[in-house]
Amino acid sequence: MPPPGTFRPSAWPKCGRGVRRLDGPLSVAGAKLLVMDEADFMRGRVYGADHEDAAPRPDREYAELVGGPLDGLLLDVTERPGGDLREVALTTEIGRYGPGGWALYEERHGDARHFDWRGDAPGAP
Repeated sequence: MPPPGTFRPSAWPKCGRGVRRLDGPLSVAGAKLLVMDEADFMRGRVYGADHEDAAPRPDREYAELVGGPLDGLLLDVTERPGGDLREVALTTEIGRYGPGGWALYEERHGDARHFDWRGDAPGAP
């Protein structure tokens, strides 16, 4: 058994939608802090955007990435001519192949607003 105060996220009680509440105070703020998991943090953010300004902009068009390591991120498709984009390979550090790997997504049949995950691929050696 780990010593008291050891980080064990699997022991945290669920608060809904993947959010977990801390049981014991790690600090004064920690007693009331809700912890957001990585998937919730990334949802609704734009792939490739600066971390400080990753919110979607009203003057741009986006497709949602569905499944895989980039699930929930938005892909900017504003400057893609007439539905020309059908498949994308996006670099990611959180896929099967780690840093330098690629997450492969394909436009959902009949729905250009969603790109479904097809798998991961290794990056160049």
